[in-house]
Amino acid sequence: MKRGFLFTVGLALLGCTQPDTTPNVSTKAFIQTPDAPQSIPNLPEYMYFAGEKIILEDEDIIERLDREVLTNAYYQSATIQIFKRANRWFPLIERILKEEHIPTDFKYLAVIESGLVQAVSPVGAQGFWQFMPYTAKEHALEISSEVDERLHIEKSTRAACAYLHKAQDTLKDWLLASASYNRGIGGVRQDMRWQGTSHYFDTDQNSETARYVFRILAFKLIFENPAAYGFDLNRIELYEPYQTKSVTIRESIPNLAKWAIEQGINFKILTKLNPWLKSNKLTIKNKTYQLLLPAESENLKPYKHYLQ
Repeated sequence: MKRGFLFTVGLALLGCTQPDTTPNVSTKAFIQTPDAPQSIPNLPEYMYFAGEKIILEDEDIIERLDREVLTNAYYQSATIQIFKRANRWFPLIERILKEEHIPTDFKYLAVIESGLVQAVSPVGAQGFWQFMPYTAKEHALEISSEVDERLHIEKSTRAACAYLHKAQDTLKDWLLASASYNRGIGGVRQDMRWQGTSHYFDTDQNSETARYVFRILAFKLIFENPAAYGFDLNRIELYEPYQTKSVTIRESIPNLAKWAIEQGINFKILTKLNPWLKSNKLTIKNKTYQLLLPAESENLKPYKHYLQ
């Protein structure tokens, strides 16, 4: 969603039109020999993204995808952290993608943009979906001295869906829509126009956009075949989704730290669940806000609770 920055992480469902009975990838490549259980498998002969079958026979396509798979499979510390976070955030992201009629494979776009953390780029993009300030405002995300809804996971995910719908309506292709999240819709159209191409894989792009879609595809392969790439999820302690309750705020809160203590938590916990809060106050003007608080069963409590 921005130029000049791509969060480097080491460096599932199919799309709505893809039947559940169709394999995501050919299975031939994922048969490992007993004497090399940790080896990286060859790429499959094909895979699917957003319901589109991608043939992996062209040497250029194979090498570009292979690069991203190897980079992220072998940078295990970073990829393990993403597996952990994905267990917490993918259920919410997938639900929103389905509600907004976006193929759920686009959850991997959030992975390559931010690693599923509230990342801040050198050029000013923020959040899971790395919105720049001007693009955020175009999609009705509030940015003020008190609030930055680029860091609101549900609202920013819906904003990303709105952008992807626009890109798909314009470019008529989900791979190109993916590329446009990095290059911009106009940039993708310009690149194809002067080169006389109509497909992402046939178009020469800048170095960042050239790797962008392949990073998405690489994470899809790794996440859908973790054991083949050396990730034993039975031995990884995955992060569970937060158990929360929602409180509607209709009146200004002049001191959020004090308010949090009154709710039985503290400011640190409040901003962990509501990272879009930027200051110690929340002023109500023409809208209400929903604040998330930990459910009673959630182990997000002031430390003194654990000393009792």
